[in-house]
Amino acid sequence: MLRIAIPNKGTLSGPATRMLREAGYAQRTDDRDLVCRDEANEVEFFYLRPRDIATYVGSGDLDLGITGRDLLVDAAIPAEEVLDLDFGAATFRFAAPAGTISKVEEIDGRRVATAYPGVVARYLDEHGLTASVVRLDGAVENAVRLGVADIVADVVSTGATLRQAGLAIVGEPILRSSAVLIRRVDAPAGGHQVDQLIRRLQGVLVARKYVMLAYDVRADLLERATALTPGIESPTISPLHREGWVAVQAMVTRAEMHRIMDELYDLGARAILVTDIHACRL
Repeated sequence: MLRIAIPNKGTLSGPATRMLREAGYAQRTDDRDLVCRDEANEVEFFYLRPRDIATYVGSGDLDLGITGRDLLVDAAIPAEEVLDLDFGAATFRFAAPAGTISKVEEIDGRRVATAYPGVVARYLDEHGLTASVVRLDGAVENAVRLGVADIVADVVSTGATLRQAGLAIVGEPILRSSAVLIRRVDAPAGGHQVDQLIRRLQGVLVARKYVMLAYDVRADLLERATALTPGIESPTISPLHREGWVAVQAMVTRAEMHRIMDELYDLGARAILVTDIHACRL
């Protein structure tokens, strides 16, 4: 039976559970449950602290896990990313008192406070910088004001919290994180259950990103219309009973669907319909 670690709480927990349900896997119905067995798919899910998941997967005690890329990097253990799950986005950046540091190179030799020492250490190593990393478990915005550090490294969304603490962002992002499916580096390749899980999750990602667009258009306008809707491989085209007209179906990105519908209508297409994709295999 495949053993998979899932975040038991936090911002990744709910989206991970929803994604697995969309992929056809049973999930716990009570947040207090620590284990859920999906006998039909021969999978056992373990609900663990997000920070611990990379450790369990890296040690080989569990086969796969869903966690944040930031937590995977921070753990610095032999586990690797298999699939980006496209939720839980986070950006890590350096910040310092406004006007004190203008570029990343000036971090060299200073003290950096962070809740993610592994992430910072990897960045410093990759850029040939040396700094004293101060680990803090909670919010780090006050670390400079309290004299604990010269710089902080933390998750940044709008930057409002940093500005309130008198800090300004320094340099480019340290890391762009999101939820990822991970496995041990030396884990045996594939296996039916692992391959099936990856295909299902990829199907969910595609279904969330794309919609199915259908419309009718005159045959003499078909080339121009399908240039707007090329589909994943190619559109499906069927003749209509109405002479000189064809019906077209193609997958288009959800973000672009209204623009494409407008352009198709202006071109002369009619009966333009959009339907959601609940599942797919490409």
